[in-house]
Amino acid sequence: MESHCLGKALWPELVGQKGNVAAAKIEKENPNVHAIVLPKGSPVTRDFRCDRVWVFINKHGLVVDPPQIT
Repeated sequence: MESHCLGKALWPELVGQKGNVAAAKIEKENPNVHAIVLPKGSPVTRDFRCDRVWVFINKHGLVVDPPQIT
């Protein structure tokens, strides 16, 4: 994780929460990021950006990995 990013960068407490609820909490706690909800296994870019958080969900819509700035 890059240390030059502003604000909170990791949300392990959101695992098991609904994806859309988690995304809203992430954006509230760190207004410098945009949380993007995707099904686990979705293709994503591998470039690092301080303004992006992938929120991976299972088939039930629940967060499966700790969201973090990536």
